[in-house]
Amino acid sequence: MIAVPVPHTALLIADALAERGLAIVPCFLDVLAVTRLRAHAEALARSGVLRSAGVGRGDARTESASIRGDRILWLDPASADPSEVAYFRAMHQLREVLNRELMLGLVELDAHYALYPPGARYARHRDRFRDDDRRTLSCVLYLNEGWAADDGGALRLYTSHGERDVLPSAGTFVAFRSEAFEHEVLPARQARLSITGWWLRRA
Repeated sequence: MIAVPVPHTALLIADALAERGLAIVPCFLDVLAVTRLRAHAEALARSGVLRSAGVGRGDARTESASIRGDRILWLDPASADPSEVAYFRAMHQLREVLNRELMLGLVELDAHYALYPPGARYARHRDRFRDDDRRTLSCVLYLNEGWAADDGGALRLYTSHGERDVLPSAGTFVAFRSEAFEHEVLPARQARLSITGWWLRRA
């Protein structure tokens, strides 16, 4: 059986979010779970089902590789691949702890695979839509094995104490309050894979 985060890990995330609005965990899922997710994501990418991502939504949605260059595929828990089950279990366990400890009222998870080809980026932005404040917690799980600092591709967070870069190493999990942090994805020397998600509260 694939392990999911123990309550202690979820509590550490809750404590970090309460104190700083930001949590970084190096081993959110075990190695086997991350390996299976990466293999599945790579197979999806080879099949051509990932599509260019845009910014904005509705009539305001645009696609521009100079702003956002990743390709994505949304996850559906109702038809989850076996490799995705551990991810969904872990995220729902985390939701239960965060709702109990921080009373965030999280009810729904939107998540997608994100593949950044070499050189692709996502310009500095905030995850909240101007007309919708349901996005409460942004979460990223990285799937990149053997990632080195000179490979680039860091998540750069703009905090009150300055910039903080997080390497997209396999198993690393980042969670932060969606309204609180501007951030960007820096270009990488090789393809960069993650699952990016948002916990939403009720409208």
